[in-house]
Amino acid sequence: MKIKKSILVSFVCVFSISSAVSAASLQPLVHQPPVEVGLSFLLTDGSVMFQGSSFSDWWKLTPDPTGSYLNGIWTQLASFPAQWNYGPYAFASAVLADGRVVIEGGEYNQGGPFSLINKGAIYDPLQDNWTQVQPPPGWNYIGDSASLVLPNGKFLLGDKLTTRIAELDPISLTWTEMGSTGKSDFNAEEGWTLLPDGSILTVDVKNAPNTERYLYVDMPGQGTWITEGPSPQSLAWNYHLPPIYFGGGSYLPPGETGPCILRADGTVFCTGASDDLPADIAHTAIYTPATMLWAAGPDFPVGDDAGDTSAVLLPSGNVLISATSGSLYEFDGTQLNPGPFGGGTLMMLPSGQAIVSGYSVQVYTPSVGTGSASWAPTITQWPSDIARGRSYSISGTQFNGLSQAQAFGDELQSPTNYPLVRLTNNATGHVFYARTHDHSTMGVATGTAVVSTTFDVPPAIEMGASTLEVVANGIPSQPVSVAVNDDTIFADGFESNPR
Repeated sequence: MKIKKSILVSFVCVFSISSAVSAASLQPLVHQPPVEVGLSFLLTDGSVMFQGSSFSDWWKLTPDPTGSYLNGIWTQLASFPAQWNYGPYAFASAVLADGRVVIEGGEYNQGGPFSLINKGAIYDPLQDNWTQVQPPPGWNYIGDSASLVLPNGKFLLGDKLTTRIAELDPISLTWTEMGSTGKSDFNAEEGWTLLPDGSILTVDVKNAPNTERYLYVDMPGQGTWITEGPSPQSLAWNYHLPPIYFGGGSYLPPGETGPCILRADGTVFCTGASDDLPADIAHTAIYTPATMLWAAGPDFPVGDDAGDTSAVLLPSGNVLISATSGSLYEFDGTQLNPGPFGGGTLMMLPSGQAIVSGYSVQVYTPSVGTGSASWAPTITQWPSDIARGRSYSISGTQFNGLSQAQAFGDELQSPTNYPLVRLTNNATGHVFYARTHDHSTMGVATGTAVVSTTFDVPPAIEMGASTLEVVANGIPSQPVSVAVNDDTIFADGFESNPR
């Protein structure tokens, strides 16, 4: 982090400054949260979980019966127990394949000083409770670390102060130390981007402009870093801050970089930081995994940058970036187009919109909808009759989307590369999300490989003829027909689609 800042960024003025994305809209929710909220997570039942301003409290936004998040309703979720003394800000995090949410570390705790706390917890939406997670053995500090969920469902965490990497098994809640040979610098302030082959791209901050890729091996002590060469211009900026003292000694901040997003065309768009002085322009760069080559991207306007900010992949294929000025930008593959003013922490919704967390919570509606039809999930096998309260398997292709679709400069991760199941009643038009869990993969851009998930039919869903869609990163599949029955009826019929 550049500085310790509020959990929120206050940007409520909305106006367009570019014809390129002038039709995009930024609208505040009709019902604002009872407290200020920050980082959001898309739960697999279609609701959105937010961290509250006390850092230990949590809230949920549920869409209205039409599926609208603008008109959604707020409820409070379980807080961290007071005896834990845990209320982190700027931490590692993710939604797991079983639908739970993992939080690890924190740069600050309970609004206190710089601490690099090593506590952690997992939230269970079914039980509405938290379970403590012990840190990796020997890790006294975690802080604002890079992390992600691997295709096999395990949670990978980087040690901010060293090159160490540990892997959490979500089932046993045990850690395994992984290999980290070849790393050119420590993990501090670096973000991780999952690539389709299961490797991980990072942009170095301390050793800028070098970039690296982690070759994961699912064995204790295995996995290595290889260099991917320098970006055309540095994407990191060293602010030359003085050492910061904490319980383990002192930490010399190496600087900041911006988020990287894997795009639908297979390239990775990476954004950079600067001090926003006229002489210091923030750059971007484009990495092509197929050739392992970098190319220069468009620069940010003078006085703006993406250091330690948020970005998402829109259904159009454009990357939406929330810059440090509060301006939103869309990268369309060629240009960086300024859009509405009113940025904050971003996350994709299944509606194809982005949620924007600031002092007010807003919804960003892009001017362009879904891009290529080939990007959408495809359902190949599904139950034609479903009963309320029962669980079913569904399979097809590209259920996880083509990207993690969300990134931050380093911490505050909430990727959405997992399938949601949306049911719409034909008679009423009411929308219901069936909680998904136990996805067969947490990879990205899985192509023609058949993948699957399990969904739980809501007990209160309306009965009758309905349509079912699988949604990944805001992009829905073609709908299929299902009949929703009472839970006393045994329903296990399947339809098969050869597409």
